[in-house]
Formats: sequence, structure tokens, C-alpha cells
Amino acid sequence: MEEMYLTIINHIHDGVYYVDRDRKILFWNKAAERITGYSVEEIVGVRCPETHLDHIDEEGRPMCEIGCPLFAAIGDGEERQAHVLVRHKEGYRIPILVNVYPVKKDGEIVGALDIFTLESPTVYEDTVVEHLSGIAMHDPITGLPNRRYLESFLTYKYDEYKRFGRLFAVLFGDIDNFRNFNNNFGHELGDQVLRNIAASIQKNMRRDDLVGRWGGEEFVGIYSVSSPDDIHIIGNKFWKLIQSTEVSHEEEFLNVSMSVGITTIQQEDTVDSILSRADRLMYQAKKAGKDQVMFG
Repeated sequence: MEEMYLTIINHIHDGVYYVDRDRKILFWNKAAERITGYSVEEIVGVRCPETHLDHIDEEGRPMCEIGCPLFAAIGDGEERQAHVLVRHKEGYRIPILVNVYPVKKDGEIVGALDIFTLESPTVYEDTVVEHLSGIAMHDPITGLPNRRYLESFLTYKYDEYKRFGRLFAVLFGDIDNFRNFNNNFGHELGDQVLRNIAASIQKNMRRDDLVGRWGGEEFVGIYSVSSPDDIHIIGNKFWKLIQSTEVSHEEEFLNVSMSVGITTIQQEDTVDSILSRADRLMYQAKKAGKDQVMFG
């Protein structure tokens, strides 16, 4: 009977795939191969966020990080429908309609089924889509995720914590005496300070973390942690990373420092409260003399 079901699924025109609770893909039908260009061998056994499918919504936001319907269905047991742009193996984007269904065994949710249909023959050049996505979700000076992206990712991590208990930490950093760079050396050098800090951050960012420019001279980091004690390693590493950042001006190098606050999600937290606590810790670091980290 199982073989008959698999034969039927492999002969329908809709793409079908199944993921477990960790979003590892365990089944990928023939239509999924045809629509995306990716074979069973390339997809099965890989976690959905780690494939090259790179699902984004119609506004260019990365769904695996801020709005995954599979993740949501596994969390609350509700069916989902979404309009998605997926990257074909050949590099262009194709629009698909996805319908997601939670899968239960003995009353427990064990995974989710995604049935997707090609919405139209239209394809989109990936470079154009990525450019528009970059404008919407990234800061133009540093190239880092912007506040909109950070807020969406923070909400996603909070939902993940509430559903699955996965801990995360929030870091809030503010460049010390940033106004002096602008007033004494000009705004172009101030922008270069931001770009140099961004370059250091980008080279040291882990896959499951996100660090971006909150606004002005403020930066926010959102980190996956296994224990509240992890914030000491993360906070000190980030602080030292900024300390080692320099900006050249004429024939001298100017040092940069940052006051940092970092905290771990707590049971009674909301999205706003954990962000506010990290912000308060940063201001404590400022009041204590700047160029240091406060933990909470």
C-alpha cells in the first residue's frame, strides 16, 4: 500500500516534500525535482534552511529566518498557505503557491508536508530579486541587516523559543563618542567607521545568528545559545572585535570602541522586554566608563 501511495505522489503535477520537526527534508517527489531543478539526491537529508532553495516572500524577506510556514505549522498544528519565490537550480526565481500541513503520529506532530504549485510561467532574474531584497532588508551604508530585518528575525527567534524552548540572546551595542568622528573628521569618516565595523562583523557571523545596524551608531545582535552562560563568550568576543577595528585618516589610525549590553531570553520576556533590557545594559556600560560589556 505504501508503495502505491509513493507511486501516486510521484506522478502528480504538484511538488511534494516532507520535513521532520527539525525541518530536515525526508521526501522529495518527482514534480519537486522538475519544478526546482534539484534532484532527490541533492535535497533529501538536508535541512530546508540549508538548501539552496532560499525561499523568500513577495517582499524579498528570507522566509527560513523570519516566516517559515513549515516551522509555524509544526509549532501550532495549523495549516498554512503562502506565496513564495524559490530559487531554481539554474539561478532564477520562480513563483510558487505553497500549502503546508502538519503531520501527526499517535497524536504528536512529527513533521509537516509541503505541497507546492508553480503559479505562473513567469520567472524572475535572481540578481534583480536579490537587489530588491537587499534594498528592503539591508542598511545602505554598512550592507548589514537593517532594523526591519532585525525586528522580524527577533520575532521569529521569540516564537521559536516559546514553541520549542530554544534559547537566544540579544546584544545591544553603541559606538563610543561617535559624534566626535563626524564633528572632528567629517561625515565620510563617520560612515567609514560604520563600514569597517560592519566588515569585521560580517567576517565573524555564525550561520544561526544575525547582527545588524539598528540605526545611527547602534548595532543589535541576535544569537542562538545553548546556555545563559554563553553570553559571556559572545559579548566579550564582539566587544574585542570592535576594539580591534581601526579607521585610517591621513597618516594615522583611529581606534574605535563600543559599549555593549547582552542578555538571554527569560520565561516572562516579550520581544520588547528583552530588547529593552539589552539596551539598558548598554547604557550601564556607558555610565560605567564606556568601552566595556554588561551582562544580564
